[in-house]
Amino acid sequence: MSGRITWFVIAAGLVVVVVGVALAGSLGSDPSVVGSALIDKPAPEIVLDELNGDGQVELSDHVGDVVVVNFWASWCSGCRVEHSALNAAAAEYAGFDVTFFAVNTQDEEGQAISYLDRFGLSPETVYGIDHGSGAAFSYGVAGLPETFFIDRDGIVVGKVIGPVTYDLLTATIDRVLLGEDIDSVKTGETEQG
Repeated sequence: MSGRITWFVIAAGLVVVVVGVALAGSLGSDPSVVGSALIDKPAPEIVLDELNGDGQVELSDHVGDVVVVNFWASWCSGCRVEHSALNAAAAEYAGFDVTFFAVNTQDEEGQAISYLDRFGLSPETVYGIDHGSGAAFSYGVAGLPETFFIDRDGIVVGKVIGPVTYDLLTATIDRVLLGEDIDSVKTGETEQG
């Protein structure tokens, strides 16, 4: 019996050491900066039914553009917070080969269309509906809203968790256009459907 107790004490001690090392390693890090397994990797292809039409929209149709991929839903309060900023930035960068790709996910198509009718449809934005959440899954989306930035080479270079502001969008897009490194940022809480 004493052998079991000894092994239990050793195992418990190892758990305490491992947890302590993990916590110590996170001290001094910025809790608002988040990572993504996609950063510095090719953006996964997205092929969706067009939300406000009868065709399909594909991310690969925008190769060579800087692409802002925003995952949203009509029930998401953070999506409402950022909606006007996304529309304004899409209009601002329309002449600079910057594409805004809005992916409606975990939603009903009628609700998504009603949302856009109420809050504004951007003529500069490509809207698709993610039936079955396959695109959200391939991007590792855990909650809404989430926004990804893809450079002209098709590489994911940044991610924002939570609602984006106009200033954050424009500063990030400018850095991507200039080929500068950007950080991933958490601006607030996300929601799950």
